Amino acid sequence: MLYNLEIDDSDSPAIALVPHGVSWEEVRDHIKIAHHPMLVPPPADGDQFAGAYWTGTDMVVIDALGADLDQAVDDFRAALQDLGET
Repeated sequence: MLYNLEIDDSDSPAIALVPHGVSWEEVRDHIKIAHHPMLVPPPADGDQFAGAYWTGTDMVVIDALGADLDQAVDDFRAALQDLGET
């Protein structure tokens, strides 16, 4: 379980911001318990954020949300709303 995550709750749904250095395994373990959407920063060799959310049975990842944090949050939130995951 990850602690002290920054949360963007300026709109619904609230999105947890994963700090650099957290593995996908840690994200999956956390999201499986907490069930809230998480924005994952780009890897060292990448330039795009990814969003992860829990469907009730598994984690789904939305790739290529862009390099800008604010835009990635907005795009992830819009994708979740379009998918009915809010």
